[in-house]
Amino acid sequence: MKKLLSVALGILTAIGGFVDIGDLVTNAVVGSRFGLALAWVVVVGVVGICLYANMAGRVAAVSGRATFEIIRERLGPRTAAANLAASFFITLMTLTAEIGGVALALQLATDAGPMMWIPVAAFAIWVVVWRVKFKIMENAAGLLGLFLIVFVVSVFLLRPDWADLADQAVTPVIPEQESAATYWYFAIALFGAAMTPYEVFFFSSGAVEEHWTAKDLSTSRVNVLVGFPLGGLLSLSIAACAAIVLLPQQIEVSSLSQTVMPVVAAGGKLALAFVIVGIVAATFGAALETTLSSGYILAQFLGWTWGKFRRPAEAARFHVVMFVAIVACAAVLFTGIDPILVTEYSVVFSAIALPLTYLPILIVANDSQYMGDRTNGRVTNMFASVYLVIILVASLAAIPLMIVTGAGQ
Repeated sequence: MKKLLSVALGILTAIGGFVDIGDLVTNAVVGSRFGLALAWVVVVGVVGICLYANMAGRVAAVSGRATFEIIRERLGPRTAAANLAASFFITLMTLTAEIGGVALALQLATDAGPMMWIPVAAFAIWVVVWRVKFKIMENAAGLLGLFLIVFVVSVFLLRPDWADLADQAVTPVIPEQESAATYWYFAIALFGAAMTPYEVFFFSSGAVEEHWTAKDLSTSRVNVLVGFPLGGLLSLSIAACAAIVLLPQQIEVSSLSQTVMPVVAAGGKLALAFVIVGIVAATFGAALETTLSSGYILAQFLGWTWGKFRRPAEAARFHVVMFVAIVACAAVLFTGIDPILVTEYSVVFSAIALPLTYLPILIVANDSQYMGDRTNGRVTNMFASVYLVIILVASLAAIPLMIVTGAGQ
């Protein structure tokens, strides 16, 4: 049972990180416009996040230190400061989207608008971060997030033309009404949603929270290999549902209610109840991760005491940063900005910031000063180098494609 529960960190990272509001919206948008013609991007993203999360977990387990502690020491304060600035901005942007996602999910279950739910969601996030133990938090959010499996079930209940779906995925074709630039813009958005930087910060810091050592490397690998592929399966199911129901009717997703339309068509009110619970859990879990990540990266960079394994009074500055982050992100939402719009931009900016996150991890994972005889092998470095090139290309292409396509319009 203990070994089973140890996988919960990976499940939470997958459900609350891989399948967060960004993944829910982006996959639904892509499915409603391109069918499964971008399914290959999800596969590429899953392999990439597995590769780098495994390295980050190994670094934390072997060295006993989290990502930003080592980045500052290994790369120096100036280089690490640039990494910090970009990572902190993206994390706050993502937190804003997640709080908005929780509010939109709760709106699906009630007649109240999202503005009423934003302060409720923000307060609940703070209470959980402040008072709930890390292990209880990860287990509860991860297990409730599994309700999103209703998307997988819905694909079967909708009785699609399996040959057509397979053809869309295996031999992708850009629809006539879409341009090549738009296709590649959404490819980068999907890639950014799959490899969001805060996932690695949370995973490595979570390893320190749970006091992993070199003896726990097998647990780390299981977490990665179970959690992230599960997130990828759910992502493909969200896109498939949209491709089956929304694409033929030419309904482009612009709200969370449209994302769940295929589930309702497949299973009615019962399926809707399941998907609402799953979305609330996924977005709330992701909000917890991004809140914690905001505290983790700043405290680790500045050398502050941090961690939920410590009492709040013992890590006061760490908790103050998280509180301010929640309040600031909730305040942004109160300006009336559309959370879906924030989500769409956050995944693209995540892709832009990817090199600053993953290059330092690759450097440290090959440094014997920190890793001893646990440095990367040749095969791992080969794949990591290939992905570093992919990440650089996606980062450089993101802004030009955003300008050319009008952010995918």
